[in-house]
Amino acid sequence: MKLGPFSLTHNSDVLVCRSLSGECAAAPAGSTKGRAALAVSATLLLACLSAPPAASAQEPAAQGSTDRPATLDATAPSTESTPTPATSDPTTGGATAPAPVPPSDTPPNLPIVAAPTPTPVLTPFDLATAYQIGPEDVLEISVWKNPELSRTVPVRPDGKVSLPLVNDIQASGLTPIDLRDQVTARLSEYIPAPEVSVIVREVHSRKVTVAGAVKLPGRYELKSAMTVLEVIALAQGLTDFASKDRIVILRQNGPKTERIPFNYRKISDSAQQDNFLVRPGDIVFVP
Repeated sequence: MKLGPFSLTHNSDVLVCRSLSGECAAAPAGSTKGRAALAVSATLLLACLSAPPAASAQEPAAQGSTDRPATLDATAPSTESTPTPATSDPTTGGATAPAPVPPSDTPPNLPIVAAPTPTPVLTPFDLATAYQIGPEDVLEISVWKNPELSRTVPVRPDGKVSLPLVNDIQASGLTPIDLRDQVTARLSEYIPAPEVSVIVREVHSRKVTVAGAVKLPGRYELKSAMTVLEVIALAQGLTDFASKDRIVILRQNGPKTERIPFNYRKISDSAQQDNFLVRPGDIVFVP
């Protein structure tokens, strides 16, 4: 017998109430109580299956949440940087430049600039011993494979020398290398790649003057670096009436004359006075 979505069957032994989904309830057929219980079971089963399957509908979702792996949140912020898209300018109809990129902390690759070479500081010894060509010096200026241009010439009082093609050229105050470079530059106007050499044959410009209360005043050539006492010794020493504590050295520095005091007594008695080097052109005056 069919009761809606249920079917009721019986035989000599049992009564069975079966739903279309396969669920069933059974009771012995010979028992009145069994039949009543079977009827109640069929009624309850019918009521349960007729209600909307709310609990059953939620189970697949819960099961799906456990079976399916967790996914990343789509709204989580990303650490990857994305390029800034170019924007379109509606007034010009063309694409504008991308938005400026914020400055980076990394310094740009700047060109390497060599540090300037510092100018060497000359010591008093360097200034006293450095040689510069001066008047009365004798120079041999040779041009390789050009003997007609080579000459041995003295430096004139005005500090110049005369050479073929070059004519007059300043020599006083220059080193031999500086003079060589200038002669080479002047000769390059007439001959290709001249090879010039400058040799100092005689030195007469490095002189110092000793005047005043000395036994043999005069001008003396400085063959090497010499001190004040050595120059006084060249003049045969001081006289008996010399003012030993008032000696002065006159040194020309450009347009000015520098006065350097020298106390002969302190040199012999203590170490309060330096016995410094004289320079070419100095005048040692002993009152």
